[in-house]
Amino acid sequence: EVQLVESGGGLVQPGGSLRLSCAASGFTFDDYVIGWFRQAPGKEREGVSCISRSDRTTTYADSVKGRFTISSDNAKNTVYLQMNNLKPEDTAVYYCAALSIRYYSGGPLLVPYEYGYWGQGTQVTVSS
Repeated sequence: EVQLVESGGGLVQPGGSLRLSCAASGFTFDDYVIGWFRQAPGKEREGVSCISRSDRTTTYADSVKGRFTISSDNAKNTVYLQMNNLKPEDTAVYYCAALSIRYYSGGPLLVPYEYGYWGQGTQVTVSS
């Protein structure tokens, strides 16, 4: 059974930093992508960033480019999202999700419908 567990959320002041972690387990497929998504109250879930397990190719949403960095430690099956220069509009529940390359349609990667496995989410609040 695939499990994704997020951690590292919290309250931070504008301009501050947080590092989110996504611990993955139970994968039976060869290659996959781990994505980070976020959902603010009253808004749709949006893609933030993703990374391929095999070659560590990364993708970022325009809203976080230059501020967020995604990375992975394959030995620990953990993906990180380093978030710097946080803004109030980054406030949301952050989810990590897994996409199996076997079932990938070939379209944009930062779309929720491509991902079949989801964690429970971690709250990030940016406020003074």
